[in-house]
Amino acid sequence: MDEPPFHADWEAHVFALNRALLGQGVYNLDEFRDAIERMPPEDYLASSYYEKWFHAITTLLVEKGVCTAEDLQDA
Repeated sequence: MDEPPFHADWEAHVFALNRALLGQGVYNLDEFRDAIERMPPEDYLASSYYEKWFHAITTLLVEKGVCTAEDLQDA
């Protein structure tokens, strides 16, 4: 039986956002993977696949100066 590619709409949005940011050169795949690997172990183990992606995206956006952590909290 085939599973749907996304279990919730937000997962599809995270997937699309990541593709767009990679495509625009905001960060590269190695940086994306590294951001996931730098998650605190307890957060990594408690997070779903796309929660890890979201963490990496938000981490990199702040590190690259695209936005601030405060901007993300207000969103």
